[in-house]
Amino acid sequence: MFGTMIAMVAVPYQMKELTDSYLAVGLVSLAEFVPMVVCGLWGGAIADALDRHKIIVLSELGLLITSSALMVNAMLPDPQVWVLYVMGAVSTGIACLQRPSLEAVIQQVVRHDQQSAAAVLSSLRWNFGAIVAPALAGLLLAQYGPALAYGLDSLTFLLSLLLLWRVSSLPPSEDAAPASLKSLVEGVRYAVSRHDLMGTYLVDIAAMVFAMATALYPFLADELRAPGALGLFYSAAAVGALVASVTGRWTARVQRHGLGVIVAATLWGVAVALTALAPNVWLIFACIALAGAADMISGIFRMTMWNQTIPQEFRGRLAGIELLSYASGPMLGNARAGLMANLGGTRFSLGAGGLLCVGAVLALAAALPRFRRYDARTDEHALTEKARREATLQTSTQESPA
Repeated sequence: MFGTMIAMVAVPYQMKELTDSYLAVGLVSLAEFVPMVVCGLWGGAIADALDRHKIIVLSELGLLITSSALMVNAMLPDPQVWVLYVMGAVSTGIACLQRPSLEAVIQQVVRHDQQSAAAVLSSLRWNFGAIVAPALAGLLLAQYGPALAYGLDSLTFLLSLLLLWRVSSLPPSEDAAPASLKSLVEGVRYAVSRHDLMGTYLVDIAAMVFAMATALYPFLADELRAPGALGLFYSAAAVGALVASVTGRWTARVQRHGLGVIVAATLWGVAVALTALAPNVWLIFACIALAGAADMISGIFRMTMWNQTIPQEFRGRLAGIELLSYASGPMLGNARAGLMANLGGTRFSLGAGGLLCVGAVLALAAALPRFRRYDARTDEHALTEKARREATLQTSTQESPA
């Protein structure tokens, strides 16, 4: 994750340097959209059908190759723009094949009553990379250019690959459905039948589509005549998220997770709208940090709902659908941000996007009463999954040798 966050800053920076175009930077995210959709769904199917350890390791190898290709391109006398689009799309596809297996492992190894705590802890992996790495990337890019940034990314993938190689096998259940179009359709049908789950997906997509704007950070830094602030802007959301994580013990006491997601997503939109009004680097940093904290709280509540209510046989496929919700939104949001900035400038794009986010979240809250009223203490799916996990634990304890 540390290396990935460096590349996340390096790709739009290099695209801006090569093209000086809002649209070209925004289209990087759009190029990643189709691979994300296809591979996210298929990644969910294979996560339920195959050894999750093998999927994770092979995907990590593929990501090492794509990062190395970006490094080689950046070292050329005349780097090619098309390589950024192609490698961005390929690496996104591979990461989306891997992500459902990573997400499904949490439910596989963590007790039911500790899923909320696990959601908080798992966020630290993202925070570790997202705070220090973008700031480091900003310095590396300003002083040495993108080739060194991609090289460091490749090095981190090599290290993680060596560590992941030592993880034990994580085979599927004996009655697991084989990966197929039929199993994908079954997963989608299950998700659609659960209005509370659909609320978690739709609210997050709306929030990201209308208010995600990381593609504008290079232009925002230029407007403030503070190129060194680029890394700070990319790190700000993670700083807020880290604060929310380390102080997030209170989230374990919340049972109305749907309402929690709605409130957090609304605060995210408000914070992004305030960013448009902030006159200097540090106020912008504070607004983005507030947005990151709200997004992290939303993510904790969503992950808790998913892991406490989704049956194990569907967990991988639903993780693929979840990935579409929290990955498609930022991609489309950055494309939206670039188009709106083309029309009215950076500040207009940020302000209008934040306000549209608030409106969309409130509209969805009104349209999805079961999601709004979700309560882990009384929800039938949460109670069923809790009983199943307790029965499985009791059986395994009885079968263990004294």
